[in-house]
Amino acid sequence: MAEVLIRKTDYDYQQLKPAFFEIVEKLAGDKIKSGQRVLIKPNLLSFATPEDAILTHPLVIKAAVEYVLEKGARPQVSDSPAIGSFERIVKMNKINVALKGLDVICSPFKNTVMVDIGKPYGKIEIARDALEANVIINLPKLKTHTQMFLTLAVKNMFGCVVGFKKSQWHMRAGTDTDAFARLLIAIHQAVKPTVSILDGVLTLEGEGPGKGGKPRHIGVLMGSADSFALDMVVCQMLGVSYKRAPILKNALDKGMLPLCEVKGALPQVRNFELPLSSGLIWGPRFLHNFMRRHTMAMPVCDDELCKMCSQCWTLCPAKAIENLAEKIEFDYKRCIRCYCCIEVCPYGALQARETIGGKITRRLMESFS
Repeated sequence: MAEVLIRKTDYDYQQLKPAFFEIVEKLAGDKIKSGQRVLIKPNLLSFATPEDAILTHPLVIKAAVEYVLEKGARPQVSDSPAIGSFERIVKMNKINVALKGLDVICSPFKNTVMVDIGKPYGKIEIARDALEANVIINLPKLKTHTQMFLTLAVKNMFGCVVGFKKSQWHMRAGTDTDAFARLLIAIHQAVKPTVSILDGVLTLEGEGPGKGGKPRHIGVLMGSADSFALDMVVCQMLGVSYKRAPILKNALDKGMLPLCEVKGALPQVRNFELPLSSGLIWGPRFLHNFMRRHTMAMPVCDDELCKMCSQCWTLCPAKAIENLAEKIEFDYKRCIRCYCCIEVCPYGALQARETIGGKITRRLMESFS
């Protein structure tokens, strides 16, 4: 049975540090030895401040680093952002301030190793630092995700795929939500973090995981040595069926979901605003494109908020966004509904708009969940 520890806290470091230390000590204290390399993997998606609730909070990262140092081990904080400079993201999220004076490596993933993650995906490049670390402390952020419903512990390991390789895998597997969920599971299993501790203090609801979402205070740290157990308990806390999350639904089909034992007071969060549900894609493959266009939410742009910064069309794996000098335009026949554009927009100008078919599908899914 997988333990999931819950501790109430805020971003007051005098509260947060002992809560974090207690969780990691109980779950992985015996696994971290003096002299070992310990990778700390936060969610550093893109440019954001701590108040935006998009990235793992700098004080959570600081607590992880200080715990590793107290164990006599060697901490390294790394991620591969979807777009933009790692160094600028670290500065904007004030991680450099939080880690000042601490003996820690803080650098982006660069070198990769080819890893066979099995059929149908074959070999994928994964960060060497993640594969060669003695211990991995996974620090996901509790956020909604327009494509994957929620982005939690399992999905956070996608950051171990370096740079624009993520976009390539979005194009290869992201055209089918279930196929992409299975890819994320396979990557997680290849990296296999030692422990996951979720930043659930200031979370993101609505159309996450980027600037389209809205910060929502919950005030918890949650930890488990089993990422799937942690993600399941988050769903329980939010009052939603874990089967609505494609990663957990596909893990259930694979027989990978554990029994969970919750230790600590689990808050019951009311009216947490969830993203527009993705439409159902099923039946013969020749129908999939039609169903995607008519049941899955469409990315749309608020021209008044758009600054024509180029982030969306640069990252779009399907090349479905055209720069028309004064505004952008979507080619919805090419669009694969991965919502990478919404994810990386630094101005919150992009949102998902529900289709009529999607609305019908969502109501059916909610009635059976």
